[in-house]
Amino acid sequence: MTTAHFSLRKLLFIAGTALSILATAPAMASQLDEDTDAALKSLYETTPAAKALGESAKGILVFPNITKAGFIVGGQGGNGVLVKQGKHVGYYNTAAVSVGMQAGIQTYGYTLFFMSDAVMKQFEKSKGWEVGVGPSIVVVDSGVGKDLSTLTAKADIYAFIFDQKGLMAGVGIKGSKITKLKTPR
Repeated sequence: MTTAHFSLRKLLFIAGTALSILATAPAMASQLDEDTDAALKSLYETTPAAKALGESAKGILVFPNITKAGFIVGGQGGNGVLVKQGKHVGYYNTAAVSVGMQAGIQTYGYTLFFMSDAVMKQFEKSKGWEVGVGPSIVVVDSGVGKDLSTLTAKADIYAFIFDQKGLMAGVGIKGSKITKLKTPR
C-alpha cells in the first residue's frame, strides 16, 4: 500500500466520521417532525406529480435538511422521517462521502416515495440501506415531474430533490447510506 493510498483512506475515514457526528446530532424529534411536514407540504404545492404519488405511496421518506460540503473530499448528511398514511412512523439518517472535483457547501432536501408493499417492507427490514443498490429509483426532475402521474409511474421508488441553496455544483443521492435512528437527539 502506498503512502498516497493510505492517506486517502485515512482522509475518507476522517471525513466520514466527522459527517456522521454532524448528521446524528440533529434538532429534537419535534423540530424534525415540523420540518418534515413543512417540506412535504411545500413539495406538494410546487410539484403536483409528488402529491399524486404521495396519495398512492406505501411510505414516504422525507429528509428536509441535508447539508453537503466538500473540497476534493466531501460529505453530506441529515435526518429524516418515514411517513405512512400521514403518520410519522420512524426516524432515519442519510450520509455519504465522496471524492472528486468538488468545492463548496449547500443544503437541500429529498424525498423518497416507496410505491409497493414489497419495497416498503424490504426497506423497513434492512439494517442499513444504500440508495442506488436494490430496487429501481427514478430521480424526478422538473421536466419529468410535469408528465408523471400515478398511471405512468412504474418504478419502485421515486425521488424528488428540492430546496437547493448554496454554492456547490450538483446534487446526488446515489450511494447515500440510510440507517434507522431510535430517536433524534
